[in-house]
Amino acid sequence: MSFSADVKTELCRENPGKKCCALAEAYGVLLYANTFTPRLIRIMTANDAFAARLPRLFRRAFGIELDAAPAEKSGKRSFLITDPDKLRTIFDAFGYDPGRTLVHHINLAVVESDCDRVAFLRGAFLAGGSVTDPSRGYHLELATGHESVCRELRAILQEMGFEPREAVRGRSWITYFKKSGAIEDLLTTMGAGVSAMGIMQAKVEKHMANAMNRITNCDMANADKITDAAAEQLAAIRAIEAGPGLDSLPPALQDAALLRIANPSCSLSDLALLAQPPVSKSCMSHRLRKLTELGRENKE
Repeated sequence: MSFSADVKTELCRENPGKKCCALAEAYGVLLYANTFTPRLIRIMTANDAFAARLPRLFRRAFGIELDAAPAEKSGKRSFLITDPDKLRTIFDAFGYDPGRTLVHHINLAVVESDCDRVAFLRGAFLAGGSVTDPSRGYHLELATGHESVCRELRAILQEMGFEPREAVRGRSWITYFKKSGAIEDLLTTMGAGVSAMGIMQAKVEKHMANAMNRITNCDMANADKITDAAAEQLAAIRAIEAGPGLDSLPPALQDAALLRIANPSCSLSDLALLAQPPVSKSCMSHRLRKLTELGRENKE
């Protein structure tokens, strides 16, 4: 299953609660469903948990049964309500006049309390929401076919402390979030705390992977610097050998030259420890730098 499907499954684990919350959740489902008109309600989903939840939700919210519930156990399923009496019951519950409702708006009286707002968001996400796998990126969206609903949902979310963005995609109006922290908070608010923790964990893993990459890149860069410096020092030592010879060097420089010849890939720190007696890194650096200067003079 996708991460988005996992989130929806988690949101469906608890049965619809109080009647007012069930009504608010069903309201979110309907406003973000495929079709919500005075003649037809069509809700489509490929999520097994949401498909199992819908009949219970509509019984709890409206005291009605769905007219058509597909028997398929997998794949995309379509739930229908076409009975005029049932449609009238649903429209009456939200204060809609089926004969006059041309554009859907959110009836704020249905989502007045905090628990009702949370339930509404849960229903909207179940019907029209998706969230990207956090291992690939951070994006959560709610897509509706009603422009006014999108605009009004944004105002509700802002009152709840969120700052969503809006976009239009074809005939859909999108409310979306791009920041991982906001997505975590929204999932937790809706009741998907485990999924929110999954995003946090994925974020930590990304940070750790990036840190390891930085360390590896730094180590590789340091190794390249050591290799280049050692090559330059060995070239200088060979120039001295070809000229006055290593015997002409002071004992400290002669020892440093012999150490570098015997340990061409060692770092300054390692060479300093190998010296007899051991010296500081800065001391070894000074000796090798002096050898490099003498080598250049002999090349000239």
